[in-house]
Amino acid sequence: MNNIRFFFYLCSFVLLTSCSSSFSEEKLQELNGYWEITKVELPDGTTKEFTVNGSIDFFEINNAGQGKRFKVMPQFNGEYLTNQVSEDFVIQSQADTTWINYSTEFSSWKEQLIELSEKELVVKNQNDLIYTYKRPVPFTLK
Repeated sequence: MNNIRFFFYLCSFVLLTSCSSSFSEEKLQELNGYWEITKVELPDGTTKEFTVNGSIDFFEINNAGQGKRFKVMPQFNGEYLTNQVSEDFVIQSQADTTWINYSTEFSSWKEQLIELSEKELVVKNQNDLIYTYKRPVPFTLK
């Protein structure tokens, strides 16, 4: 009977830890750089696709889990133009969930970090909108 109980607790532990959505400091460094929105999933299940974006998000995070997000505009020469307006943010892990807490002088809000890799970023905001981003490919006209 003790072996069955041990096996049950072991399986439960593995299941709970594998479902964790908390991100390590090293993993969070993948947030650095440019991110282009590809789609938004609405709470009712409908999806809005984005094929062309007039602005791209640029994230800059330090090792203390603090950073800034800028809106930048792609230019025809492959560079990005910014107006230097930024949103400060702090990363917070709470109950196996990772939050990005934003603040400006006018407002504050948070997004849940769902997925983060070198190529994809997925966040969920307080209105249950799920935003999916990819790394943009710079383009140039010659």
